Amino acid sequence: MTEQDDRVARIQAEWRRERPDLDVSPQGVIGRLHRVSAELTASLVEVYREFGLGEGEFDVLATLRRAGAPFERAPGELAEHTMVTTGAMTKRIDRLVAAGLVERRAAEGDGRRRVVALTPRGRELIDEAFAAHMTNEQRLLAGVPARDRAELERILAAWLRTLGAD
Repeated sequence: MTEQDDRVARIQAEWRRERPDLDVSPQGVIGRLHRVSAELTASLVEVYREFGLGEGEFDVLATLRRAGAPFERAPGELAEHTMVTTGAMTKRIDRLVAAGLVERRAAEGDGRRRVVALTPRGRELIDEAFAAHMTNEQRLLAGVPARDRAELERILAAWLRTLGAD
């Protein structure tokens, strides 16, 4: 079995046999990216679970943490940064409020504007979870040489721009 004889290569071979009139080469990239994405998601979610978080909750806490002091954002901003609907964001925030990790409050200097802010407990948890997350991502990339990582990052960033998803 060669490096290219993975599940995607076998699927492509079958399609080439059945539909020789079609160019199935895009499956080589898209199929493998899809499989890599599924594997990565499973590995990432496993670490979030160690901290009692789902992927969405981790994302909200991380978005608040990287906002810098006072670690707050408006709910609409959170939805925009995490690319979910405001309804989905409300559910995430409700769960995090119930867990004591975030609070809803009036924005400093503008009592009419509402924000979501990390609680001290939420900041402590996301700092610990994010460190574990980075260790996990390093582990996941360990088998890819540094020069290939840099090239892959460049290619994926360019591709995302062409898809309008940067």
